[in-house]
Amino acid sequence: MGIREFSSGVSPSTITLSTATPPTTPSRFTLVDYGVCILLLVVSLAIGLFYARRGRGQDTVRQFLLADRSMGSLPVALSLLATFQSAVALLGVPGEIYRSGTEYWFLGCSYFLGLLVPAHIFIPIFYRLNISSAYEYLELRFTKVVRLCGTLTFIFQMVMRILLCYLLTVTGFDLWGSVLALGIVCTVYTSLGGLKAVIWTDVFQTVVMLLGQLAVVIVGAVKVGGLRHVWDVAAQHGRISGIDLNPDPFVRHTFWSLSFGGVFMMLSLYGVNQAQVQRYLSSRSEKTAILSCYAVFPCQQVVLCVGCLIGLVMFVYDLDHPLAPEQAQVSSDQMVLYFVMEVLGELPGLPGLFVACLFSGSLSTISSAFNSLATVTIEDLIRPHFLSISEQRATLISKVLAVVYGLVCLGMAYISSLMGPVLQAAISIFGMVGGPLLGLFCLGIFFPCANSTGAVVGLLAGLIMAFWIGIGSMVSSMTSNTVLPPHNGTGFPSYRNTTDVTMTTMMPSAVFRPTGLQRFYSLSYLWYSAHNSTTVIVVGLLVSFLTGGTRGQPPNPQTIYPVLPRLFALLPISCRNRLPCRDYCQDLSYETDKIPEKISNGKLTGCGKEELVVIPEQGHIQEDHGHAFILQETSL
Repeated sequence: MGIREFSSGVSPSTITLSTATPPTTPSRFTLVDYGVCILLLVVSLAIGLFYARRGRGQDTVRQFLLADRSMGSLPVALSLLATFQSAVALLGVPGEIYRSGTEYWFLGCSYFLGLLVPAHIFIPIFYRLNISSAYEYLELRFTKVVRLCGTLTFIFQMVMRILLCYLLTVTGFDLWGSVLALGIVCTVYTSLGGLKAVIWTDVFQTVVMLLGQLAVVIVGAVKVGGLRHVWDVAAQHGRISGIDLNPDPFVRHTFWSLSFGGVFMMLSLYGVNQAQVQRYLSSRSEKTAILSCYAVFPCQQVVLCVGCLIGLVMFVYDLDHPLAPEQAQVSSDQMVLYFVMEVLGELPGLPGLFVACLFSGSLSTISSAFNSLATVTIEDLIRPHFLSISEQRATLISKVLAVVYGLVCLGMAYISSLMGPVLQAAISIFGMVGGPLLGLFCLGIFFPCANSTGAVVGLLAGLIMAFWIGIGSMVSSMTSNTVLPPHNGTGFPSYRNTTDVTMTTMMPSAVFRPTGLQRFYSLSYLWYSAHNSTTVIVVGLLVSFLTGGTRGQPPNPQTIYPVLPRLFALLPISCRNRLPCRDYCQDLSYETDKIPEKISNGKLTGCGKEELVVIPEQGHIQEDHGHAFILQETSL
C-alpha cells in the first residue's frame, strides 16, 4: 500500500513534512479564522463529553468499543469515509493532480470492487462470528500465535500512522500548538465517549471537510473564470489525461495500476483494517453494515472528484497568478496551502474553514486509530490471558489504554520532529504493513488447506518482501543525483524556516531507466499491496503443503468463504456432476450457507466463542427455516 497515505493512494514521491509554518500563512489568518478552528475542536470535544455522560451507568466493553451495536448505516458510512481522509489525503490529491494531471482520477474505478468484496465476503464473516477485534478471527481460523502476530503488526502500523497524521497536519498555527490541540482533544473524547463518540464526531468532521473543500473549488473557480474555463485550459496544457493501458507494473500511474492495483489497497483498508471492521461491527445488523459499505462508494467518488477539481483549479490559477517564485523548491502539497491562502485570504473565516477541514481529517483519523488500538490491546493481548477480568474493569482498562496511546504518540511526535531522517524511515515503514495483513486474512478466508505454520511464515515473508522493496526504493531514491522536474516545469519555493523531508520511498526519481535491483525497486506504489499480499498467500500455501496442511482437522466453516463452490454453482448441473470434488464442494456450501443461531439441545453457535468443528463424513443435515447446515453428531 502507498506509503504516502494508505487511504488516498497518492504517490509518496512528493510528501513534504514541514516542521515550521510557511511565512505567508499566518499573516492571512484573522481572529475569525482562529475562531473557526477553535470551534471545531470545542464541538468535537463536546460530542465526546455528551456521549460519555449519556452512557454513564452502562459502562461495558461492548458499548465502549462497539457502540453497543446500535449504529445506523449513514453515520457508519460517513465514519468509514472520514477514518482515512486525513490531512495528508486532503492535501495530497490536489497536489497530485496539480503536478501530474488527472490520470490519478481513475483510482475511482477501484472503489467498486474494493468495497463490493468487503460487503459480501469480509463483513458477513466478521459480523456472524460476533467478534470485537478482527484479529480474533485469526485465532478462530488458525491459532493464538497467528492472532498475536497479526495484532502486534497492526499496533506497529497504527502507531506509525498516528505519528504521520500528527506531523503532516500543516496549518497557520505553530506546529506544536496544532499537535497538542489535536492530541488532547482526540484523547479526551475517545477515552470518555468510546466508539459512539468517535463515529458521531467523524460525521461532524466529514461535513466540515466537505465544506472546506467546496469553498476552495467554488471561490477558486470563480476567480479563474468558471469550471468550464478551468477544464479547457487544463486540456490545452495536457493536464486532462487519457486512458493509459500500458501493462508495465513499473510505470507509476496507468489505468491498470490505478483500477486494479488500487483494489488491493482498498481491500486492505475497507476489508481487514481494525478501524473499519470495528465500525461494521457497531452496526445494528449485518444488513446495516453491508449498506454502510455500499453508501461509502458514492461518498468516496464525491471526495475524489472534489480533490481533483481543486488540483485543476490550482493549476489554472497558477498560470495567471504564480503562487511561488520561480527559483525555489517546495512540494505540490505545500502549494495547495499557498493556493488556499491566496484564494481565500480575502474572505475572513474561509481560510480558517479550510484549516478546520485539515484538522477534521486528522481528528477523525487519529481518534479512530486510538479506539482501534485500545480494542485490539484489550481483546487480543489482555483478555485472552486474564479470563476472570470483570466487565467493568475491562472497560476501565480500555479507556486507560486510549489515554496511554494518546500520550505515547504525542511523545513520539515530539521526538520524531527532531530526527528528520529517522522520521522518513518511520513513515516509510508505516505503509509497508497493509499488504501482508490483507494476505494473511485472505489466506485464512479463501484457502481451507492453509494451516497456522503457513500463516505465520507467510506473514513474515510478506513483511520481509515489503521492507525489502520499500527500504530499497527509499535508499535508491536518496542516492540518485538526477531528479525529475515537475510535470509543468514550474519551480516551487523553499523557505528558510521550513524543514522539508521529501518522501521518495516508492518511486525512483532518476531520469534514467533503472535495471536489475534498481528496476525491481521502481515497482509502482499502487502494486505494493497486491505484491505483498500475494507473497503471503503463495508462501503460506507452500509452507502449509510442506507441513501437512490441516492434517485431517478441517477449519471452522464459519471462518471460510467457499470460493470454489460458489464458482462451481454457476456451472450447469451436468458439468458439476462430472467434477471430482463435487462432494466436498456440496458439503462446504452446506456448511457456510447460513451460520446457525441455534443447535440442538439449546446450545448456541455462531458467536465466535465456541468453535464448531465440522466433520462431513460423520455429520448429518438438519433444516433450520429452510437453510441447510452440517452438524457434528458428537456433543460440542
